[in-house]
Amino acid sequence: MKKLFLPLCLLSFVFVKAQSGSDTTWKHEYRASATKINDVVNTKLAVKFDYDKSYMYGKAWITLQPHFYPTDSLTLDAKGMDIKEIAMLNGTKKTPLKYTYNDSLQLHIQLGKTFKGGEKYTVYIDYVSKPDERKTHGSAAITDDKGLYFINPKGLVKDKPIQIWTQGETESNSVWFPTIDKPDQKSTEEIAMTVPAKYVTLSNGLLVSQKKNSDGTRTDTWKQDLPIAPYLFFMGVGDYAIVKDSYEGKPVEYYVEHEYESVARRIFGHTPEMIGFYSKILGIDYPWAKYDQIVGRDYVSGAMENVTATLHQESAQQNARQLTDGNVWEDDIAHELFHHWFGDLVTCESWSNITVNESFANYSEYLWENYKYGKDAGDAENYEQMQEYLNSANSRNKNLVRYYYKDKEDVFDLVSYQKGGRILHMLRHIIGDSAFFKSLNLYLNQNKFGTGSATKLRLAFEQITGEDWNWYWNQWYFGAGNPVLDITYAYDSAAKTSTVTIEQTQKNEQIFKLPIDIDIYHGKNKIRHSVWMTQQKQSYTFNVGDKPDLINVDGDKILLAEKNDHKTLKEFINQYNLAGNYVDREEAVAYAINHLDEDGAKDFLVNTALNDKFHGIRKDVLQAVNPTVYSAADFEKIAGIAKNDPYRLVRAAAIDALTFSRDSAYKPIYLAGVYDSSYSVAGSSLQALATLDKDKAVSMAAELQKDARGRLASVVQRLTISTKSDADFDNLYDSYTSLPLGQEKVTQTFDMITYLGNLHDTEHFKRLTDAIIETRDKVVPYVPQYKDAVNKRLETILSNKKTQLNNAANKDDEQAQINYLQSRL
Repeated sequence: MKKLFLPLCLLSFVFVKAQSGSDTTWKHEYRASATKINDVVNTKLAVKFDYDKSYMYGKAWITLQPHFYPTDSLTLDAKGMDIKEIAMLNGTKKTPLKYTYNDSLQLHIQLGKTFKGGEKYTVYIDYVSKPDERKTHGSAAITDDKGLYFINPKGLVKDKPIQIWTQGETESNSVWFPTIDKPDQKSTEEIAMTVPAKYVTLSNGLLVSQKKNSDGTRTDTWKQDLPIAPYLFFMGVGDYAIVKDSYEGKPVEYYVEHEYESVARRIFGHTPEMIGFYSKILGIDYPWAKYDQIVGRDYVSGAMENVTATLHQESAQQNARQLTDGNVWEDDIAHELFHHWFGDLVTCESWSNITVNESFANYSEYLWENYKYGKDAGDAENYEQMQEYLNSANSRNKNLVRYYYKDKEDVFDLVSYQKGGRILHMLRHIIGDSAFFKSLNLYLNQNKFGTGSATKLRLAFEQITGEDWNWYWNQWYFGAGNPVLDITYAYDSAAKTSTVTIEQTQKNEQIFKLPIDIDIYHGKNKIRHSVWMTQQKQSYTFNVGDKPDLINVDGDKILLAEKNDHKTLKEFINQYNLAGNYVDREEAVAYAINHLDEDGAKDFLVNTALNDKFHGIRKDVLQAVNPTVYSAADFEKIAGIAKNDPYRLVRAAAIDALTFSRDSAYKPIYLAGVYDSSYSVAGSSLQALATLDKDKAVSMAAELQKDARGRLASVVQRLTISTKSDADFDNLYDSYTSLPLGQEKVTQTFDMITYLGNLHDTEHFKRLTDAIIETRDKVVPYVPQYKDAVNKRLETILSNKKTQLNNAANKDDEQAQINYLQSRL
């Protein structure tokens, strides 16, 4: 499962009803792995769909066996179903079974006899699944748990495809088939899906047969011969283009809407190479019969690693112009594929141990970036993931392995993903690549087609390395938080020694045991000292001769820690030039950006960092430096980047910075950029043009909106809204207020604030103000900084209203609007 954590400007948070925090009984409820009374051995389903009612009619043949102890009963998860028949099968003979289903959540079945451990039996169930009629709840990871989703089933929404897809994680697949819906169950599977003949289907495993029916339907039978967890079962139905690929003879296919057929390989085409890369480093070839990927509309999360049939949200589908800026979904593709080893081949034995699924999938994004695009790209991915965790105060008090939680979906968070991935990265650094990947290979082989846990993972590492790793697991897997390091330096010219003092200043009482590499540079000559920190404050003294040009603590920048590193600007510039890893350079750039008042800081950024070999750093400088510090010569340099940088996002950032020059000499750059194939360059160019010639920009917006997405779409909308008046109120207000709470509405709020400034009708002004405030207040529990961002824009409207008051045609109305907005702020 992929969950995204992005800045406010690229919001991809999920908005769900907040749960009450008053119930704390969960803090004392140990979340053990599910007890196994019966094991599911095979699941055979025959299903057909009622598009008018959003029902699924199902028949299930479930083969089970007692896990160890004899039993005469069976409990199956079956959420919100109509049960027509339950029977024991003996050959073709059906014997009715007694059952209770009082809560519409679990079937309690009397088997009619006692079965011994390992003795197989098959239960037949005829049922109806009604996903839209059951009460659901959502979480920050998955918006709801209907399990089975009918998308636009009656075709009433224009330009929206009719689709069916399923979402099982965490325990939602039992909405559409009866099972023991726990991650520690593993079952083979066969699903016969009867659908309108015009649609294609997708499920786990291989398509073993297709049969045309006389009523205009077709029955596709999919078979998964290797055992998988119930939450990884999947069905997809719709009008898709199927783009075929392969990996060493195994089918690899991409199911996309027809509009994206021509670019499907640009979106998903690295998949075979990814499969080969992951197979090689893990020493286990891709274990499944094929690998397909499908895109679903209105998906309730980011993406899901259903075995051999990964489901992606519609953001994966990008047209050719969007892909000009880079494939924003490539890391998600890598993430879900890696799950086919960590999560699918070996599945967490309980949701408390989700780290053995999600931390690895998160780390795979770094592995792919590093392999495919180089060390800087990999290090940038690792650093950004680390910062996402470190910048989240709410994550500090959570263990990575969590045996106490309120809701099982609470474990899908920055700790299980971002922090867990960095913990793996540190471990790899400590023990070395060979031992790290041999340990992963052993863990996978020991537990394949079964379950894993943090403890099983530790035992594999101990078996390979011969070392006791309890200290590391206790600190990072079964503990919370991270070290906060204060680093100071002293040079003794008489003794020719340098002393590095490191103090852990985190508020919790835990002192972290840390292996730290300290690199000492005289020019390009580096000497590494590897030390251990085991106390709250320790000093390390080294014979150095002349004063070093640089002392670089955590030389490879792998520690999951906040650092207050007391270097000077000169020392940070030396770090940039001498140490030279991505994070070394990024830290130097960040220091200079935050200390622009120091002599040499701006020159370093303009003359060195803007020439950095990695596009990410060039973009960071352009986006983070306050453009008011630039000279005319600096803007000339930035203009060259705007025209010539090979990376479109860097060019877009350069145009944004260039805007602050207010120099009409750069207008030709903007006019050319408006027609760039990149939406980002086109959007930044149109926005820049508006600062010099708004009428020209507005007139061009009408033409550009015919093909506008991303940055260009937002700029076009903003310019268009700037021309709207009270006469357009009803359409704009209805369009805004009808949007569900999500990314589009969050983004559009700022455009509506712009429109608010155009209104003169007091009633209109009040209604739109109320709608904006309502959106703001609903978002704040999930994104606290959103309130300040909205209020800042509203305060600008308020200030403009006050300035214009004396010249207003109707001062009473204007004053009433000022008073009302002040009261709502």
